[in-house]
Amino acid sequence: MDFAAWEPIYERILEDFGFDREGDEEAARFLSGMLTEENTVSLSELESMISGKPVMVCGNAPGLRAELSKIKLSNFIIIAADGAAAVLMDLGRVPEVICTDLDGNSEADIEKEILACEQGSLVLIHAHGDNMDKLKKYVPRFKHFIATTQAKPFDNVYNFGGFSDGDRCVFVAREFGAGSIKLAGFDFEDPGVNQIKKKKLKWAKKLINTSET
Repeated sequence: MDFAAWEPIYERILEDFGFDREGDEEAARFLSGMLTEENTVSLSELESMISGKPVMVCGNAPGLRAELSKIKLSNFIIIAADGAAAVLMDLGRVPEVICTDLDGNSEADIEKEILACEQGSLVLIHAHGDNMDKLKKYVPRFKHFIATTQAKPFDNVYNFGGFSDGDRCVFVAREFGAGSIKLAGFDFEDPGVNQIKKKKLKWAKKLINTSET
């Protein structure tokens, strides 16, 4: 991801939501300080997992479980967005990759993400201004992960593009050369969410469509 190309989009998102860039940057520095040689996953490992492969990106819309029941999951490398990982684990499928900011899930869902990590999932943990409490509480329990930010990347904290967990998954798939990408568990018009979530879904749809160009 070319941050110079991403930055104007990021600034528009910050303005739209009234978010603070300094908070994102502080959280990214905090997460960077939690990285060690032992818990850091190399990008080459992520690329090897995704490059040239058929990838299914799983969002956590209410219809995800029903969608997955109609799909042969073994045909895909699965990148799960946050709470979607718990659904997959309940179905006996450990996702190859998880993108999570740890703040949209129940405690039980986060425990399943930690379990997935222990069973081989590559986890991308995302830092932003509103989740430092979750980073402090849960990151030490992840044995290996990649740190991400939506602000300017540095050192061992990366920005592959995207804003919410679902669209970040799509950007990761594209960044690392997925052979094809299928979406499951995405409902951009979900009427059952609050206004903030509706706005996030609107941005997710826009960003995913942009990432296809």
